[in-house]
Amino acid sequence: MTHPALPAPIARHSHLALILLCLALWLPGFFTLPTTDRDEGRFAQATKQMLETGDFVRIRYGEEARNRKPVGIHWMQAPFAAVARATGVAVANPIWPYRIPSLLGGIAAVLLTFRLGRHLAGERAALLGAAMLAASVLLAAETHIAKTDAVLLALTTACALLLGRAYLDPGGMTSRHAAGFWLAMGAAVLVKGPIAPLLIGLTIAALLVADRHVRGAHWLRGLRAGWGLPLALLVVLPWFIAIFIATGGQFFRDALGGDFAGKAVGGAEAHGGPPGYYVLLAPLLLFPATVPVLLALPAAWRARARPLTRFLLAWALPFWVLFELVPTKLPHYVLPAFPALCLLGARWLEDASSAPRWAWRWALGGTVAAALVLGFGGAALPVLLLSGPAVALGVAPLAAAAMLFWLAWRARRPAGAFAACLAMPLLTFALLELVLPALRPVWIAPRLREALAEHEPARIANLGFHEPSALFLIGTQMRLLRDPAVAAGFLAAAPGNVVLVNERQIRRFLDAAARAGVEAAPRAEVAGLDYAAGRWVRVSLFVNSAAPAR
Repeated sequence: MTHPALPAPIARHSHLALILLCLALWLPGFFTLPTTDRDEGRFAQATKQMLETGDFVRIRYGEEARNRKPVGIHWMQAPFAAVARATGVAVANPIWPYRIPSLLGGIAAVLLTFRLGRHLAGERAALLGAAMLAASVLLAAETHIAKTDAVLLALTTACALLLGRAYLDPGGMTSRHAAGFWLAMGAAVLVKGPIAPLLIGLTIAALLVADRHVRGAHWLRGLRAGWGLPLALLVVLPWFIAIFIATGGQFFRDALGGDFAGKAVGGAEAHGGPPGYYVLLAPLLLFPATVPVLLALPAAWRARARPLTRFLLAWALPFWVLFELVPTKLPHYVLPAFPALCLLGARWLEDASSAPRWAWRWALGGTVAAALVLGFGGAALPVLLLSGPAVALGVAPLAAAAMLFWLAWRARRPAGAFAACLAMPLLTFALLELVLPALRPVWIAPRLREALAEHEPARIANLGFHEPSALFLIGTQMRLLRDPAVAAGFLAAAPGNVVLVNERQIRRFLDAAARAGVEAAPRAEVAGLDYAAGRWVRVSLFVNSAAPAR
């Protein structure tokens, strides 16, 4: 079947068109969303402490070592935060400079999906697949969070698509491509440890098993592992050696024996879920590309003998299945499979293949569910958390989701899928720029900082409300306490000291203050929804009423 060529302006400026689409999708909320809990606050705070201390080897959060992820994302965030501070932009310690690597990582992943994907799948399918990746709910969310996953997506996409070039076009795999593969692999390990080697290893293993009666493994020679692996190690080893020396090996014991092993054998940090978790979430995470991607899978499985389809399935399915089996589950864990799924969806649209009835029910039912969650969820938040005219903010995501549902439901042809992607900024603007920043009850840390600014405290302690956003916004000098007696002693130690006390600790804190002879007086109170903990909280600001006024 022949397909019409891309419009001339888009064909000539495809990269620019994709960048503009990404910016239209992701800039809403990028500057206005406050620091989110918990991962973003932890990553940004660790980077901020590197800038404060000048120690760019060890990763620390407050007074504790953060031996969980490698240093790569902190090195990427630090220059942007430093420039923002040096130019005076970061006087109020905004979070957005720390988000810039996530934004750039998302753009790079989209451009790589197009640039490398067109050599495998064709110009039109690669452009559509890249647009669907950019518009996906999951990537839109990750580009607004100052952590590893959007950057990791760019690096794993580069590795996987260069691997695909070696598999599908061994003669076209140059030394430059091989060097790019291994440099991206080394950088990915420095960003998030074993995820990229795991993805590539599973892809290679799946291809070798699938091809065992068809072709050998000679195509792997194109990767030039003899000098490529040392090149990747050259990227990784300097910091690994430095952190081993700096921590006496404790980083590796904590990262591998604690963080990685804990997630592999149990639901770490209460983030467990049964197998099938990601299948149920897929329609929402892929939206508005739900229909083409889900309908593409049965057709792709039937056509798995085709080299391109086989490669894309080997990229996406083993990785996805593995994370369905791992007990710890978070939505972003399957993000590295999204470029392959979007390219499969784009190819399905190009081929106009049929799909079984059950797949149509799955795809359309998932699209309805995703639109309902995004539309009515976005509409319900202002109703539940705000009052007065602000409740009307909920109309925007509801209207945008309704339009997106109509377009996504009709996305059975390339033009319809493009239309859905181009309309997605309506939803991201409604949710990320209008609704979420206005939900003042959930942004507790910024309101605590406002309350503290009125009292000009000499030193600050925090008893019980330890969300990372508070430490990031209020400052590293804030002490995180767990003992009410220690908090009472801190309040008595200097006239200008202030203690923030969670309501669950107030009674014990006041009892400890009375025993110590400290006259603790509340001066402000901030109440709101701690969404990371899933409960309403009330944090009070206490001063020593016997101390002279400042």
